[in-house]
Amino acid sequence: MEGDISQKLLKEKKGAEVTVADEVTLKDRVWSETKKMWVVAGPAIFTRFSTFGINVISQAFVGHIGPTELAAYSLVYTVLLRFSNGILLGMASALETLCGQAYGAKQYHMLGVYLQRSWIVLFLSSIFILPIYIFTTPILNILGQDESIAEVGGYIAHWLIGVMLSFIVSFTCQVFLQSQSKNMIIAYLAAFSIAIHLLLSWLLTVKYKFGIPGALSSTLLAFWIPNIGQLMFVMCGGCRETWKGFSSLAFKDLWPVVKLSMSSGVMLCLELWYNTVLILLTGNMQNAEVSLDALAICININGWEMMISLGFLAAASVRVSNELGRGSSKAAKFSIVMTVLTSFVIGFVLFLFFLFFRGRLAYIFTESEEVAKAVANLSPLLAVSILLNSVQPVLSGVAVGAGWQSIVAYVNIACYYLVGIPVGVVLGYVVNMGVKGVWIGMLFGTFVQTLVLVIITYKTDWDEQVLIARSRVTKWVVKDAEEPNLTTSNA
Repeated sequence: MEGDISQKLLKEKKGAEVTVADEVTLKDRVWSETKKMWVVAGPAIFTRFSTFGINVISQAFVGHIGPTELAAYSLVYTVLLRFSNGILLGMASALETLCGQAYGAKQYHMLGVYLQRSWIVLFLSSIFILPIYIFTTPILNILGQDESIAEVGGYIAHWLIGVMLSFIVSFTCQVFLQSQSKNMIIAYLAAFSIAIHLLLSWLLTVKYKFGIPGALSSTLLAFWIPNIGQLMFVMCGGCRETWKGFSSLAFKDLWPVVKLSMSSGVMLCLELWYNTVLILLTGNMQNAEVSLDALAICININGWEMMISLGFLAAASVRVSNELGRGSSKAAKFSIVMTVLTSFVIGFVLFLFFLFFRGRLAYIFTESEEVAKAVANLSPLLAVSILLNSVQPVLSGVAVGAGWQSIVAYVNIACYYLVGIPVGVVLGYVVNMGVKGVWIGMLFGTFVQTLVLVIITYKTDWDEQVLIARSRVTKWVVKDAEEPNLTTSNA
């Protein structure tokens, strides 16, 4: 029976690919794919810059309140918010696989069901994260933080519970809309949100002196404005084909979503925590203050550039999942080549830029000659990091689009934690290369991971991936069709 289904799906796939005219020129294919890619990548990059900007604005205005408040916000944001952000964002990427492939297979009604299932899974996950926010002060005290910073940090963490919960709606709705290439609305809402945040932060903290409550009220609003706008767009006619209303089908077959979400969460968190280890290892070195300041500047620059790479990650995920769901292995492979090459070209230009300017960029962030010299010394590594970041996230996006999250999680463990960190420790502490040695080791781990992902992608039988994607969609549609009476409303 399964063999008959596979043969049928293979015939459907071949039939779909035959309809593509062979005489279409390479120039036309490149132009067509470029437009499809930038429809997703452009708004995704802008949205990520805006979200990153919200945190920068919040941190800047909290800094005007006082040094203790700034230290507490920086600590809570770096450790707590990024931790929960990584988990929920990672788990939401499971929706990229499901929605992207279902949309490509023209099973439009399933996207709304997948969206609701993801809401349930992420909400349950947030309940397990919640105690960390509630008990932030005692946790920071146990970790040896200054008592006043821990106290203010706990107060800030209570405010940020609302921000953490906003991620549930934000990440899932963005994926839902991106899979349909309808993410311009996300960019518009992000632009509106950051403008409101800048104005409100100034009013509430500088003009009216409301302190922490004023700054965090503005932050909370900045994260929820896009969510409200996205929900209104989805439920009020913006997605008529893919949103059919709330359904109790969302509570069925949750386990496959849970498994894929957990694999996705592990995959992304391993990457985020890998960068955190770099900071922790540097903090234990001699002259740690200068090293940390220089590293913080480099990581800040790298973080801004990473928003571009994450935009291409989204594009790769959407294009690959759409084409696999549609049944075209050739189009999926072509989209991979185009997305990787485009991101690499941008990364290579930035690579040359940071090699040329080196430490001169440091004066944007500091007036210290010593720190600027340390940044200049690290700039070649920053440039290499940016170059690797132009390829590695895109390949991770390919993995998400194809549903390989669990495979990539194992690759990340091996390359990051069994190769990168040990090599970094040896070079930094044994060979006495300091922060430079630690970073070289970490970059080596990233390089090995990128190489492994290139090999996996190159050696993959994409015709087989089409069958897997189509069978995944078909299996779930058949299961849900067995109980059609479960749809409860049409919002």
